[in-house]
Amino acid sequence: MKETDAPILAPEQQLCFAVYAAGQAFARLYRPLLEPLGLTYPQYLAMLVLWEGEPISVTGIGQRLGLDTGTLTPLLKRLEAAGLVRRTRSAEDERRVVVTLTDRGRALKERARTIPDAVACASGRDIDGVVALRDELKALARALDTSESAL
Repeated sequence: MKETDAPILAPEQQLCFAVYAAGQAFARLYRPLLEPLGLTYPQYLAMLVLWEGEPISVTGIGQRLGLDTGTLTPLLKRLEAAGLVRRTRSAEDERRVVVTLTDRGRALKERARTIPDAVACASGRDIDGVVALRDELKALARALDTSESAL
């Protein structure tokens, strides 16, 4: 049976299923890469934002990652309990929580430097292929977000 002969509503025919399956594969790939660092994948994403520049508000992290504060707060509490970040109330606005890295959190960046190369290698693509795929997925996400707002 050719792919074009498969029923249109079969999971294998759906773009969303391919993206979902790739997400599951990423989760399986990242788990052993992040375990030595003591991080989950969502924690790793938060640390990536913090390694780019801190201090940053919880809201700022959420905007960068597309996560709400209800999701971020427990994640950041666990990072704080692990001694990787510090959360403090802003002096200018008590409602605003600011996150900074501890020395231990900053040091973890060095240990994480090999992760992007390991992921690129596992993808079976060269760096140009990885960048092209990433850019295509970002364009897809933008198009879907735009489409969603038009519905």
